[in-house]
Amino acid sequence: MFLSITSIYQHMLLLLLLLQLTEENFTRLCSTETMLAVNGSIPGPVLRVHKGDTMYVNVHNQGYYGVTIHWHGVKQPRNPWSDGTNYITQCPIEPGSNFTYEVIFSTEEGTLWWHAHSDWTRVSVHGAIVILPAIGTTYPFPKPDDEEIIILGSLYSGNLKSSLDEALHSGIDLPHSVAYTINGEPGDLCPCSKETTYRWMVEYGKTYLVRLVNAAVSADLFFAVAQHNLTVVGTDAHYTKPINTSYILISPGQTMDILLTTNQSLGHYYIAARQFWSQDVRVAKFDLVNATMILQYKGNYTIPSSPTFPSNLPFYKDLRSTITFRNLFKSLANKDYPVNVPQNITTRMFITLSMGSIIFHNLTSTLEAIATSANNISWSNPTTDVLLAYYRNISGVYTTDFPDQPPSYFNFTGDDFPYTLTELGTKVKVLNYNEAVEMVFQSTNLVQGAGLHPMHLHGHSFYVVGSGPGIYDNATDPKSFNLVDPVEVNTIAVPKEGWLAIRFVANNPGVWFWHCHLDRHMTWGMSSVFIVKNGDMTETSIRKPPPQLPLCEASFRLRLKNIDGLDQGKENEPIFS
Repeated sequence: MFLSITSIYQHMLLLLLLLQLTEENFTRLCSTETMLAVNGSIPGPVLRVHKGDTMYVNVHNQGYYGVTIHWHGVKQPRNPWSDGTNYITQCPIEPGSNFTYEVIFSTEEGTLWWHAHSDWTRVSVHGAIVILPAIGTTYPFPKPDDEEIIILGSLYSGNLKSSLDEALHSGIDLPHSVAYTINGEPGDLCPCSKETTYRWMVEYGKTYLVRLVNAAVSADLFFAVAQHNLTVVGTDAHYTKPINTSYILISPGQTMDILLTTNQSLGHYYIAARQFWSQDVRVAKFDLVNATMILQYKGNYTIPSSPTFPSNLPFYKDLRSTITFRNLFKSLANKDYPVNVPQNITTRMFITLSMGSIIFHNLTSTLEAIATSANNISWSNPTTDVLLAYYRNISGVYTTDFPDQPPSYFNFTGDDFPYTLTELGTKVKVLNYNEAVEMVFQSTNLVQGAGLHPMHLHGHSFYVVGSGPGIYDNATDPKSFNLVDPVEVNTIAVPKEGWLAIRFVANNPGVWFWHCHLDRHMTWGMSSVFIVKNGDMTETSIRKPPPQLPLCEASFRLRLKNIDGLDQGKENEPIFS
């Protein structure tokens, strides 16, 4: 299932000759569907590098529609051209064409992943990235005997792209998954899945490093192994203080490094995942499928009639288990793995995350559609990518007036709230190089849409310095901030009807997307962009663009023309220096 690509230049420079995207037939849940796959498999190939390596990836698109590939959690210093974000840092790789990404690894060490960043194509276009310690160094824990990659995913019925396009055109709810998967398979608790259930063969008395990825499109997932304890030692390619636990909660976009010791009786044990439903507890119609794989001990013993199921796997709406697990994470914060939390903040942002509505007008009708927003701004993709517009000073593509505060203050987590239409726009926030940024995300209950929001920042990692229930109080809550050993991540879930504070230094010049990693919410508009300006030296400035960027499908005239929602506020300023 997995194809590993290793170095051919003694781990100094890695070359990946080809990722080939093709439409393939896959049979799941008794039905055969055509899906876009990479090198013929779902998940796609595992990419293996060492800390500090550079990798070139040539992506050939032989599918039916445009695609980009994002290297999730890879900071790409000074190189936003290869971040792979649709209409943010590039236009799609159109069918029949190819593009070579230069993927630059820097401080990351552990597990990350790559995925399509165009529509919901990542449902089938994704894979793991293993970043081993730099040559001559090792893990901050005893070296495991072996490792296993486990990728959690989603299944949808029918043609997902057609269903998504139709829903967006009509303004109705977006598609919901019909099952979850582990390494591409739903498991033998699902119809027509017994023979294809993923099995992991283990030896008694060994310690394994489990590299866990949540590639599900729109679901936080509980995860557990029957009768086996787990020790989390890293998340998002940063090591953590060890966390001993019987279960995991992992949000879309997150990765975790977990130690598992095979110390139970020889037998078969289910590894299972199920959704944590964080939205309205009165809603019963959501994906209830338990995805499973089997941990199978080697040796001579009587094969059980059925594997043991993890009794410690939390139930779908177990908010208490969610809060307990989230509060366990801390950085190592030692001389080998120090933390550098910004202390003197120069930019503060208070961001409300909300569900809502937006009005569309055409020649014959008016349509009110579902929307999500950050500070009541629902992101609208431009007709060319923001990065090229910024670099070339092309006007009319975006504005630089994304607000630092919401338009109004009210009881964000209450049941009574004002009816507010969301504003559609392509509004970005401009940061100076080395700006020290604090962002406080506030979840709201507008239109009873409260739930977890896994927020992901491209081009940077950040420290999670605080979180809590209810409405953030800027007078008292900062007193509880952890500035000593906060966890460092690239994706973190803002709690249901609560707040979360992060800090980072904007030391990577370029154009960087930030968004909710529930693709439903991102598609409806819960996202925006940071433009980090150049520093004073070449070494602190954006690199020159590659020679053959994918061209935008729209004509040059249309790409330069203002679109609805972009004629207010400040147009593109000549801020590139």
